[in-house]
Amino acid sequence: MTDRAELAKFLTARRGRLRPSDVGLPESGRRRTPGLRRQEVAQLAGISVDYYIRMEQARGAKPSRQVLAAVGRALMLSTDEREYLFRIAGENPPATGGPNRVISSATRVLLDSWAVPAYVVDASYDILAWNRMAIPFVGDLAEVPEDDRNMVRWMFRLPADAEPWSHEASVNFARSTVADLRATYARYPGNQALAALVTELLGTSPRFAQMWADHDVQVRRGHHKQIQHPELGPLEFECQVLYISDSDQRIIVYCPEPGSPTAAVFASVAASAAAPGAMCGTATHHDRATDTIPGARNPAWGQRPSAATRAATDGPYLKRVR
Repeated sequence: MTDRAELAKFLTARRGRLRPSDVGLPESGRRRTPGLRRQEVAQLAGISVDYYIRMEQARGAKPSRQVLAAVGRALMLSTDEREYLFRIAGENPPATGGPNRVISSATRVLLDSWAVPAYVVDASYDILAWNRMAIPFVGDLAEVPEDDRNMVRWMFRLPADAEPWSHEASVNFARSTVADLRATYARYPGNQALAALVTELLGTSPRFAQMWADHDVQVRRGHHKQIQHPELGPLEFECQVLYISDSDQRIIVYCPEPGSPTAAVFASVAASAAAPGAMCGTATHHDRATDTIPGARNPAWGQRPSAATRAATDGPYLKRVR
């Protein structure tokens, strides 16, 4: 149902915050009230002035999706504002094209400021950026082809008789990951890259196909992990999932209990990574093709780990203590 009164107030308020120069129009003399004129919004949206006036007066026909999209562009609405516009007009918001892969400078600052492993994944589980502390867990992803930095692909690439699949915790984690991927699949209908990933996994992994057929849906949340790292030994921490507003990206952070043996191990790794001449996993240049920030080899850990070790970030790849 269209909330005509709220729609009218919202359009009036958003129109009032814009100046002609904001939308590429010339300033044309003094204005009695701030903001764009109604005829200017109508011109920008490609609709009649009378039609737009009726929208702001809470009367007339229900606006179509095409009109709402055009008005949203004319008023330079943000993603959240556009979604609100559609909802108060009684329409479902248009789906976005696909998972956001652009890493903001604020996210980069967060990653580089933490002395614990942390990395960013998009909604389809592609790892987009990581800090130096994450390298012992995800490896040197700068040397991994960009289209192979997907955690779900790593997970289900393991053979059916691989040791991790014998652990209930590992299987449950994989199941929850598939359920989260299904939720993503629904958020981005028609996205070719996401559809290709699901199709690939359905054809290459009977285990994935079975879990996908269950139609479970679950958005990823934090969880407790106990693992046996091949170099660092037993580790125990909370794997926190921090959602980044406006991007549908997530920062995965390994949070040990203060004063615990794991906290001491992380502190030792951080000190080693910060030593003079040590390489870190946050190179200063950008991959301009995707705007991701690649990592670099950490000499303390030798050659790049295998795919199985690399995938230990958030999957059933390291031997679990529990």
